[in-house]
Amino acid sequence: MQLTPTYSNMKQIEIDGIGPVLFEHSKRARRMIITITPRTGVRVAVPDRAAFKRAEEFVHSKAKWIKKQLALMEQVEREFDGKAKEINRSKARQKLIKRLEELASKNGFPYNRISIRNQKTRWGSCSSKNNISLNIKLVLLPEELMDYVILHELVHTQIKNHSKDFWDELDKYTADAKIKASELRRYGLALL
Repeated sequence: MQLTPTYSNMKQIEIDGIGPVLFEHSKRARRMIITITPRTGVRVAVPDRAAFKRAEEFVHSKAKWIKKQLALMEQVEREFDGKAKEINRSKARQKLIKRLEELASKNGFPYNRISIRNQKTRWGSCSSKNNISLNIKLVLLPEELMDYVILHELVHTQIKNHSKDFWDELDKYTADAKIKASELRRYGLALL
């Protein structure tokens, strides 16, 4: 185990078999929460009053699960990267525009413009002027997740944040939105 420089509210520790783990004190965390994402790796939200040592013990107790999640992300990344090189840009663009138009019309969402890009860090975005940008790699996702991303951005035409109201509204169009958001994170590494 190797320690790296720390700030008062965070510490990164190299844990054997897992790699670097970022521990961060959080005023909002009521319990320790492990998140594993492609861009940030393994992160532990630690309640303000809890010691980093206790959080490290928690990570060791969850090591088997963490390793399984990391292996799954690596597998998805390899598969996704191979497919991403084979995207027919013209067909992908047509498919995404058609699907956005269908979902917007069906659910009554107005939007201004749409652009399709090969983005490195986002699946999609919605500007303050309701311009929607979608990542061309969406065509590689399961249809349900592609639709989730499109609907997520369409709901942003109405609610410009990720408040409870936003998630409640999104749930009206795609059941279990937060679960789908979690599933989508497995594919995130392929964006880099």
